[in-house]
Amino acid sequence: MDRIESIAALEALYGTPGQASLRKVADHLTSQYLKWIMASRLCIVSTVGPEGTDGSPRGDEGPVVLVLDEKRLALPDWRGNHRLDTLRNVVLDGRISLMFMVPGSNNVVRVNGSAWLTDDAGLRKRFEKKGHQPSTVIIIEISEVYSQCARALMRAQTWAGEDFSADLPTMGEILAEASNGVEGGAEYDAAWAPRAAKTMW
Repeated sequence: MDRIESIAALEALYGTPGQASLRKVADHLTSQYLKWIMASRLCIVSTVGPEGTDGSPRGDEGPVVLVLDEKRLALPDWRGNHRLDTLRNVVLDGRISLMFMVPGSNNVVRVNGSAWLTDDAGLRKRFEKKGHQPSTVIIIEISEVYSQCARALMRAQTWAGEDFSADLPTMGEILAEASNGVEGGAEYDAAWAPRAAKTMW
């Protein structure tokens, strides 16, 4: 296969971007971008660090982020698996992108910027749910915000209501295979839902 190794060669294949795709970029939260992000309960967080890249879904029962001002967002780090891949990257590098999604809409709003981590007690308190607070909060300083093309979600029929999960392996089966039977299996699957319900926050 031929390998594309220059930006000139790449751009020759695609041509010039439309003016709308360039003009939609803002360096702060406009009122419409703010409205969109406040409707989003799910975002995908991408970071980069010395050990490579990381992509992580973040979700909440309300807005997934808190807007501090037109240039800053706060993202709570709710309970997960404690691998800390995203948080390590934030501490060591800081480059971050977030893709905000709203069920039913094929559009995605993206925020690029830099991030840092805090355990500030006052800020953590603002996220408190059911007596629990996040251990840390990611502060995102916005460099640009813009909407992504809707075609990807349209092609995938993301919100069509179809369920394609019937033939998927369970997480217990995946873990059992990856660990050569040391972890996972049916017992893991049976215990997961009750454990998650008790440790959501």
